[in-house]
Amino acid sequence: MPAILSNCYLQIGVNTYRSAAALFSKALAIIYLTAFVSFALQARGLVGQQGILPVGIFLDGVWGQLGAGSFWRVPTIFWWLRSDGAVAGTCWFCAAIAIAASLVRANSLTQRALFGLLFLGYLSVVSAGQIFMGYQWDYLLLETGFLAIFLTPDAARVWLLQWLLFRLMFESGAVKMQSQDETWRNLTALTYHYWTQPLPTPPAWFLAQAPLAFQKISTLCVLFTELILPFGIFGPRWVKLISAMGMAGLQILILLTGNYTFFNFLTIALCLLLVDDRFLRHVPEGDQPRANRFVTAALFLCIMTLSCAGLAGMFHSKIPAPVSNLQRRIAPFGIVNEYGLFANMTTTRLEITVEGSDDGENWKPYVFRFKPDDPKRLPRWAAPYQPRLDWQMWFAALGSYQDNPWFQHFAVRLLEASPPVLALLESDPFHGKPPRYLRATASDFQFTDWETRKKTGDWWKREEKGLYFPVVSLR
Repeated sequence: MPAILSNCYLQIGVNTYRSAAALFSKALAIIYLTAFVSFALQARGLVGQQGILPVGIFLDGVWGQLGAGSFWRVPTIFWWLRSDGAVAGTCWFCAAIAIAASLVRANSLTQRALFGLLFLGYLSVVSAGQIFMGYQWDYLLLETGFLAIFLTPDAARVWLLQWLLFRLMFESGAVKMQSQDETWRNLTALTYHYWTQPLPTPPAWFLAQAPLAFQKISTLCVLFTELILPFGIFGPRWVKLISAMGMAGLQILILLTGNYTFFNFLTIALCLLLVDDRFLRHVPEGDQPRANRFVTAALFLCIMTLSCAGLAGMFHSKIPAPVSNLQRRIAPFGIVNEYGLFANMTTTRLEITVEGSDDGENWKPYVFRFKPDDPKRLPRWAAPYQPRLDWQMWFAALGSYQDNPWFQHFAVRLLEASPPVLALLESDPFHGKPPRYLRATASDFQFTDWETRKKTGDWWKREEKGLYFPVVSLR
């Protein structure tokens, strides 16, 4: 491994990436903008005082358990700014900073200082957002944003972002193989993926109708792109370009068939850093400040030590105690993370329908904005916006309500008719008034086929499975 990394470092020095670094930094600023705006629109309902998991109650609980150590374990400015206005205002303020970062000269000291503020802002949001902000792309944005604070066209600093792209892709493929999941091994994973993923898009229905041979070839291409193509990052120029196109192509296909917020866009932005200046000769370059060698060396040593330890841990290698302790210490800051989506492919889809009633006999459903509900409703587009409540409903359906304490808080807020929580939904059958009773049922959902779609107009087949959450009342 050290010899490979050394050769890779020398190889990157042959080509320059000034234009790519400029494009990447502009793209990152726009991705930050979408991330902050997305959460700002949902913050009151998710973590506000009348929200599902109020940030004030959460932080008080953390302080009660950890005391002064809380500031390190949950790094957020919301220790001091807890009001709904402060949380939303912080997001909107950071969105304005992101706009500024997209407008200033790329890779300049000013832009990198703005990236520092954006990193601190998003770290605060992720830490305070609890389960609603715990997705891999949130931590990918933190890690990418941290490296962007130091980004110059210097070979070593660009290489750290290329190394991040390698880890993201290769680890995503490695977890699929390590999981022993049969659908990945027999190449049938994509026969399930299009309709079992959290929030499909309209094209997902059509691709799900493809024959088995097509699905197997597609699955093989996914594994090749995640397990083989990432090594092209360490190859000569033309191999890098092929790898970049292949990995970016996979991300485009994923974003066309699934709503994964800004994740695919951020990965494509990282792929830009494999495209050298000879290819982008007509793209304007950003500033080219001279990198401080001491800072570069320290950053390179820290990131490589922790990330290589993480890779070794994936393959069950023993990690030295000092490195393991350092990993735990910096984990709350999202500077170096482990990745890997869909290690085990879900082969069934349960959907939770939340219903209210005034008499305990006649039940009316709450309608969500994006998750499947009405069999006649075509899957919707959402990305780069992420409806985080809709996403959590998908995870809740994978277990019981006892496994998801947040769901019980959600039920209480519906019984209270909390306006910020109701605003997260598409429609409230009680028009702002609290129902007397609440329950949730589970149904098996699956895409229809061409024939059923033609006869019934349905996009989904629905089969009732019984209660998910028992009948409850505040009285």
